[in-house]
Amino acid sequence: MIKAGFLLPHPPILFEAIGKGEEKKCQEVIDGMKAVAHKIRALKPKTIVIISPHGPVFSDGMAISYDMFLEGNLKKFGYEAIQYHKKNNVNLVDRIIYESGKIDVPCLKLTDENANYFDIDKSIDHGALVPLKFIDQVYEDYDLVHLTYGLFSSEKLYEMGMTIRQSIEALDEDAVIIASGDLSHALLDGGPYQFHESGPAFDQVARDHLLHKDALGFMAIPEKMRNEAKECGKRSIDILLGTLNGYNYQVTEYAYQAPFGVGYSVMGFEDLVYDDHYDVFADILQAAKANVRQAILQESRFVSLARNAILHYLNDTEIIFDDRLTHEMLNTRAGTFVSIKKNGALRGCMGTVGPTEDNMAMEIVANAIKAAFEDPRFPPLTIDDLEDIQLSVDVIHMPEVVEDVSDLDPKKYGIIITSGYKRGVLLPDLESIDTTDEQIRIACQKGDIRPTDPVVIQRFEVSRYY
Repeated sequence: MIKAGFLLPHPPILFEAIGKGEEKKCQEVIDGMKAVAHKIRALKPKTIVIISPHGPVFSDGMAISYDMFLEGNLKKFGYEAIQYHKKNNVNLVDRIIYESGKIDVPCLKLTDENANYFDIDKSIDHGALVPLKFIDQVYEDYDLVHLTYGLFSSEKLYEMGMTIRQSIEALDEDAVIIASGDLSHALLDGGPYQFHESGPAFDQVARDHLLHKDALGFMAIPEKMRNEAKECGKRSIDILLGTLNGYNYQVTEYAYQAPFGVGYSVMGFEDLVYDDHYDVFADILQAAKANVRQAILQESRFVSLARNAILHYLNDTEIIFDDRLTHEMLNTRAGTFVSIKKNGALRGCMGTVGPTEDNMAMEIVANAIKAAFEDPRFPPLTIDDLEDIQLSVDVIHMPEVVEDVSDLDPKKYGIIITSGYKRGVLLPDLESIDTTDEQIRIACQKGDIRPTDPVVIQRFEVSRYY
């Protein structure tokens, strides 16, 4: 059974070798982490499950470590000597993978083969290593399960948490769940990002919902606020709350500090007692469906056209261009991409970087149909999917050749990498792609372009519509 859950931050500066004295500005957080470590020692769990935001992140699945022994270090921060070596609970991992398939959440096993194929690092990341620093000082007799969330909706991540708990209970093991995550990174101009008013607002709202055991309210925190706050803990916490669904518990915030412009909360969810009053999953699903219906009513002309194209294709009827279409859509030509998401995860994306149809409207229609029915990564959409999908349309501006990668910006520019007949395209401002190196790596992977191949790089801007 689950003995307790904890929200723990992961600033590497808490390692004295990295902080060099600066860690003392987080003394309350350090004391809170130590208190949690002693709580875990008292519970003596067989397994600690850590959900981290800093391992490999996929749009359509989870990543879960699969080696018999898990290793990690802080080489990324210049301290390779700080290393950890933990035994994996492979039986529990296998059970989680099996159960997650029942809710259509693929789990990628992080093995050498898969890491090489996707060109990713499978070692334990700092999202796990920082909490383990404090736990291992007082308790080491546990197995570790290390996983990274996928870019799913809050309700799907919550359901994944329920699946993790079911897996633990099926094996009749004692476990502690750790959601590794910092709150807003936009609390100070001198922090990792510029100050944004949504930063302190997010931290306050998130903490209030958690302290009041309001999972429904926490799930409903607006995506716009989360994005502006530059948080990295929400999805980990969604999963944690799912593991606690149907239980009453006591919440304690052991510490909250933000000395470097990042919100660090140390929080415990303890003394679990089953109480079906706290089984709120049906309410979460109902609220999510209501939000999707409301979003459909507010869709732009571009997205409404894409949705209607899919509907007419399913009904085998011809789409008629009506007066809702603008002069621009009917009289200009441009490449477009249509992206489809379901439960927050990618469900289809197809497009053209240059015009292939007589006008923009026809381009959107053609690419909507391709995204819905011809994307080889996904099965074709059905009529039952239409109420559950969210769409976006990107209108592509003219690409331009880039001579230096310093002229790239993954938040502002999409990228086209060409090598002979091979080509990889990636849209701008995609979640979890924050660096130019990552953008180039994924675009090359999509185009089956090797790192040693000669390439031409182009960048482009988009107008994105929801």
